[in-house]
Amino acid sequence: MSKKATSKIGVLLVNLGTPDTPNTPDVRKYLREFLLDKRVIDINPVARYALINGIIAPFRAPKSAKVYKELWTDRGSPLLYHGLDLQKKLQATLGNGYHVAFGMRYQSPSIKSALEELREKSVERIIVLPLFPQYASASTGSVQDKVMEIVKDWWVIPNISFISSFCDDPGFIKAFAELGKQHMAQDDYDFVVFSYHGIPERHIHKGSDKGYCQLGACCNSYNKRNKYCYRASCYETSRLLAAELGLREDQYTVAFQSRLGKDPWLKPYTDQILVDLPAKGIKKVLAYSPAFVADCLETTIEVGEEFREMFLEAGGEKWQLVESLNSNDMWVEAVKEMVLNN
Repeated sequence: MSKKATSKIGVLLVNLGTPDTPNTPDVRKYLREFLLDKRVIDINPVARYALINGIIAPFRAPKSAKVYKELWTDRGSPLLYHGLDLQKKLQATLGNGYHVAFGMRYQSPSIKSALEELREKSVERIIVLPLFPQYASASTGSVQDKVMEIVKDWWVIPNISFISSFCDDPGFIKAFAELGKQHMAQDDYDFVVFSYHGIPERHIHKGSDKGYCQLGACCNSYNKRNKYCYRASCYETSRLLAAELGLREDQYTVAFQSRLGKDPWLKPYTDQILVDLPAKGIKKVLAYSPAFVADCLETTIEVGEEFREMFLEAGGEKWQLVESLNSNDMWVEAVKEMVLNN
């Protein structure tokens, strides 16, 4: 049998990561690996080490562990089992010509173990899909960095390609819009909030094409100069989702959540704008978190529960989170198309 007939294409799906358990020691271990990444907290290495190990990990881990215990299910961490479900379904739909592996940037299963799995299958090439729709150096860039760090030590390195962004992918947009439409068919909503994970403003400037990104009207269009600008990507995803949902510009807003520290992060901040909505007559809100394709702490707890409580306390009547894509069949088909197109 010819090599062409027996060789496989490897597909590596990667998400951010999760503690092995919701217990404080494991949460602390996860936080240390995550926050010590030079692309996540981009400050002097000595200062970063002291900050994480001396302040953030010791004091934040017990608080985060309590939240993770709320999130945990009988199957464990949602981010993990949704990723494994996606891997299984994608493998089934791609068929025998492909081998799909799943890894986490931080903790288990690791990117290294997933790459070793593909190497053992003697794949002809590897397509890496970081499961972050909008490119950011702290997420997609970090995955790419880690993959290259690992394979540089391989004696034989196959062809490797990266899907660096899919913020405007038609399948991704349609699958996410369909989830929103299901909620809209059940109730009348006054407004839609697209809440994205925030990043420091300096990250935008560091990645800007010759100063093009100014954190303003430059994000009103998505083009070759801001293709890898996280903020521009978030606005593009929002515009496309709004169009698919049939929303006018005055029926939705874009905001950013989960900021850390005192440095300026992308604005507006979701937790600040949502408390002003009821006074404007906006009582029922449909909330999206389109930076995530799998439900996790930032979607289920932060957007789904914490923001809901804040909105209701401010006078709102209903705050409904649109669940993430997880292993939704439309999403599996969208991922399949992205792989085939690469």
